[in-house]
Amino acid sequence: MAVARMATVAAWVPCRSWGWAAVLFGPHCGFNTLLASLPQRAPRWLPACRHKTSLSFLNRPDLPKLAYKRLKGKSPGIIFIPGYISNMNGTKALAIEEFCKSLGHAYIRFDYSGVGSSDGNLEESTLGKWRKDVLSIIDDLAEGPQILVGSSLGGWLMLHAAIARPEKVMALIGVATAADGLVTQFNQLPVEVKKEVEMKGVWSMPSKYHEEGVYHIQYSFIKEAEHHCLLHSPIPVNCPIRLLHGMKDDIVPWHTSMQVADRVLSTDVDVILRKHSDHRMKEKADIQLLVYTIDDLIDKLSTIVN
Repeated sequence: MAVARMATVAAWVPCRSWGWAAVLFGPHCGFNTLLASLPQRAPRWLPACRHKTSLSFLNRPDLPKLAYKRLKGKSPGIIFIPGYISNMNGTKALAIEEFCKSLGHAYIRFDYSGVGSSDGNLEESTLGKWRKDVLSIIDDLAEGPQILVGSSLGGWLMLHAAIARPEKVMALIGVATAADGLVTQFNQLPVEVKKEVEMKGVWSMPSKYHEEGVYHIQYSFIKEAEHHCLLHSPIPVNCPIRLLHGMKDDIVPWHTSMQVADRVLSTDVDVILRKHSDHRMKEKADIQLLVYTIDDLIDKLSTIVN
């Protein structure tokens, strides 16, 4: 189905032993090389003992303090941007830290305001405030060029960060990128349900990934997020972009990554689909694909710089 839809702009590259396929956009060959070499290549990342990093806080005038953990190291640095109300201690965030540690590259993971160890009230959070959080991390903590890795809603925010800081954001990796996601899902609800949410002020969205079986999303969060939607027009991002998505994702359809690929101005875009992966993409093979993708972009950017 994806082949037919993208036939005029993409080449479909199967990788049966890995259970995923890539849709390649634009005149670049770095990821083609990676795809060809994956079965024989031994990863430089070895998940040995976990290195502990200390918790720090970024003080901001008139804004909540942000909790973060940072590895200092080589450029380009990596910044992990988590999903909706996810914290910095998830499987992907920790795996990337181990990978960066093994290579000696700089890495930052953090909690949004109102989430995890950061200050702030979750009920007062908005997408715009979390966008400011991401920019604060980039402006005040990150040194030199950065690769942003955004998971779910973090993929939406990484696009905004690339638009706002093109001189510092050198590449993007989206994992189940949820561009415009909550707004799109809310708008698909029946009219009577939307009216009920507006009256109550809270949308109780069922989710098998939450311990309560439901996310309680403030109506104000959804309405504010409408001002940050991107898929309605061309997205002015020109850096290399890699979009990983599971075809079993029942939260954010994998077609959303196709839409992002179509909307961004960059000509160096790959969409990589894993046939049996769900929204979280945190199984061993998913994590391997993620770190291989980071590794490939580090090599690509190092070649450009040198």
